[in-house]
Amino acid sequence: MAILQKLAQVRSLSRAINAATKLLTERGEANSVSMANEILSQYKLLSEDQKISFYQALATKFNPNPELVLKVAQDYAKDPNAKNLIQLTKVTEPPRQELLRRINRVEGATKEIVVMRRHLIKVLGKKPELYPLDFDIHHLFVSWFNPGFLKMHRVDWNSPAQILEKIIQHEAVHEIDGWDDLRRRLQPDRRCFAFFHPQLKDEPLIFVEVALVPEISGAIGPLVDKKSEPVNPAQFKTAVFYSISNCEPGLKGVSLGNFLIKRVASYLKEEFPSLKNFVTLSPLPGFMDWVIAGCNVGEPAISAQASEKINHALQVLNLKEKSWPERISSGWHPTTASEEEKNALMQLCAHYLTTLTVRKGGNAVAKFHLGNGAKLHRINWAGDLSKKGLKQSASLMVNYLYDLEKIEEFHERFVQGEVIYSRPVGQLL
Repeated sequence: MAILQKLAQVRSLSRAINAATKLLTERGEANSVSMANEILSQYKLLSEDQKISFYQALATKFNPNPELVLKVAQDYAKDPNAKNLIQLTKVTEPPRQELLRRINRVEGATKEIVVMRRHLIKVLGKKPELYPLDFDIHHLFVSWFNPGFLKMHRVDWNSPAQILEKIIQHEAVHEIDGWDDLRRRLQPDRRCFAFFHPQLKDEPLIFVEVALVPEISGAIGPLVDKKSEPVNPAQFKTAVFYSISNCEPGLKGVSLGNFLIKRVASYLKEEFPSLKNFVTLSPLPGFMDWVIAGCNVGEPAISAQASEKINHALQVLNLKEKSWPERISSGWHPTTASEEEKNALMQLCAHYLTTLTVRKGGNAVAKFHLGNGAKLHRINWAGDLSKKGLKQSASLMVNYLYDLEKIEEFHERFVQGEVIYSRPVGQLL
């Protein structure tokens, strides 16, 4: 029985590859649809190993013709006119991109290709020869999932159960503890917005959770407390983006979150003109790893004064005598920490965010928001008292401020290597 199943899968692999080859040379619309369906149906029958073989076929059999590329490139180099440029663009595009476009013409194919890339990403580490295929799928996804094609919808308690279940399942920052917890996060003083694609019905691609509160929040506990009382709308002065989660691993590398935050901020500003501040309450993954490793800031070197402050802060913490995990297991807590420890950690965090963010290895969350045009507004002590928060950031959390009138300016300045930060952050340096 196992042998017969394996033979059937081998036939499916051969049929899928043959159908892919024919699809690129087929001119008839009707036949192309049937062959695209054949590729997808045979792909679903493949074993894990045979799926990898299918990827390898796509990555090697559908590349540009090297001799033709060289000839057209030489023609363009000799005479860089519009005709030669167009021809060069055509011959350098891998044929598998057109193959994927043709597959995508059939009903439901977009979702299947997303699922295909989800699996492809898992095996890339051990199969580097598949990177060209992943590059091409990502290239197409950037266009197919352009925010201009996406629909932003508010998720509330009346949304379909399938969507609500996915919100619970994919919340990646602050776990949702069941339906009661979700209900509180969807109350009138809370908002949840998600991006949807027309071809993936009831499939949120990414969602953001927002708290509407009187002032800028410095701690996550009150925002996710399912027993807390809703705030009166008359008190809405600040929108706090406290969680953003991707739902689809197959869309890795496709920028969605930056557009979602900006669109939600504009939407809320129109809904509630009383809102004055749009901020995040963000975690600091990797901060204590950096501290434990000795606070290396890399190149270019920082000033002698900054280096002296960092070294002094490290001496105060004295993690060589007792490691950070040992400190936590023995009862270290921000509410009982000494003032010297607090100052040391706050100073180190300020240097970490202002110095390292624009360099290789900088904090990914900070890079996301600062690169999105936000400003480093405030570092909060005892912001996240969870075990995870204590371990990864000594409980520190960060507010990044979105000034809707300065987003483009701050984005450009960050691209040029400058971190925009507030006076209180500057006082920690």
